[in-house]
Order: sequence, then C-alpha cells, then structure tokens
Amino acid sequence: MIFDSHMHTKFSTDSEMLAADAIAKAESLNLGVVFTEHFDYEVTDTRGKNFSFDPAAYMNEYKNLRGEKIRLGVEVGLRKKARAVNEKFIAQADFDFVIGSIHLVDDLDIYYPEFYADKDKPTAYRKYFAQMAAEVEIADFDALGHIDYICRAAPYDNPEIDYENFSTEIDAVLKILVGREKVLELNTRRFFSERAVNELVPVYKKYRELGGRFVTIGSDAHKISAVGNYFDRAVDFVRELNLTPVTFCERKLEILE
Repeated sequence: MIFDSHMHTKFSTDSEMLAADAIAKAESLNLGVVFTEHFDYEVTDTRGKNFSFDPAAYMNEYKNLRGEKIRLGVEVGLRKKARAVNEKFIAQADFDFVIGSIHLVDDLDIYYPEFYADKDKPTAYRKYFAQMAAEVEIADFDALGHIDYICRAAPYDNPEIDYENFSTEIDAVLKILVGREKVLELNTRRFFSERAVNELVPVYKKYRELGGRFVTIGSDAHKISAVGNYFDRAVDFVRELNLTPVTFCERKLEILE
C-alpha cells in the first residue's frame, strides 16, 4: 500500500480538514495516511495565528486512529532561528515521521511578494537552496519536503525549479540528503502542471545517481479534495526513475510495495 505521507488537518493553522474525512478519502483510494501538522516557529498567517499546535493534544485526540494505515507526524520549518526549538518540539511527542521544509528564507515567508521584491530569480533561488543545504546538513528530520516549494509563489516568468541553471545548488542539497541517509519527498501539489513535473525529473534523477533510493509521496492536502491527488502519476514517476516509495513508522523507514 502506498501512503499519502503529507497532509494537514485541523491541528494545522491553515487547514480545517477533519481526520475522519481525510481517512475516508484515503481509504477510497486505497492509500495509507500520515498526518503532518505544521510547526513553524514564530510564523503567523494573515490572521495573526501561529503555525503551531499542542503535540500532546494532537497525540491524545488521534491516538486511537493510529495503526497500520494511519501515522502521526509533523512538518517543521527549517531555518537557523528555529533549529533548537524544532528539536525540543519534536521531542515532546512520539511522532512517526518528521518532514523538514523551507518556508522562510532570510526570515521572510517565500509565499509572499515581500521576499521577491528586490531579487531576480537567480538571487532568490540561490538563497533558497543555500539555506536548504545549510539546514538539511544538521536538522532533525526524516524527509525533505517539497523541494520545489518556492515555485508556488515566485513571480518570475518561469518560476520552475530550473535544474539546468541551479544544478550546483540543488546537487549540494541532494548530496547532503544522501550522505545523511535522509529521504526526498515527491510532493504532488503541483502535478497538475506538465511543465512542473518535467522540471522535477532531472532533480530526482540526480538524487538517484548520487545514491538516493527512497522517496515519500505526499499530496500536501489541506482539504479533502486534495488527498491522494495525482498519486498514480507520482508512483509512475518514482518507478521510472528507479526510486522506491517509502513511509515512516516510529521514525523508522518502511518500504512500500
């Protein structure tokens, strides 16, 4: 069984999805579930609400759901300011899985225009990948989330990851992941775009060439309709590049068939 290893329920500030609804949708698609609620230290949404949650309350409410097909995880925002805080947060609960993601660069949220205001694409993307490399080298996490996250909001004519022009920076990240035996996530949030998928091929191909073997697959769903989106295509993508889909239980890798 394949797992959707990245989704957010009501414990995440930016989601109101109920766990029961997510599970029902996943079951209809024959998918397992890993909930990965947001923790981004000192980050707030447009309403001023913190991207945080009570890990004890989360575990207590969902503990009876946990089992062979349902896991409980967290997605932490990776940046220097948050390193020690993230470690303390992760230690508060027996998470099955920890995604490490870059959402802020230079303490600016890259989902909003302010980050890009005075930067051309090479400047913005090199800063993004440089911070990613610095954090994945020392952070506590199991899989690196959505390597192409910056493409979601970048205002450039071509916002794609552009491996040809940023291969040096991207390869630095991939080499660290492989060296630390960490996993690269394949996030299907942007799989609606043929161009986005094609741009990811050389990244994951290089990951495999460097010795990377495993990927988690995640929809990054914040609503029911997104659970398991484009998973058939994602599984084909992974198999074609000779990568193996995995998930985690008690922070131990599990190979999926």
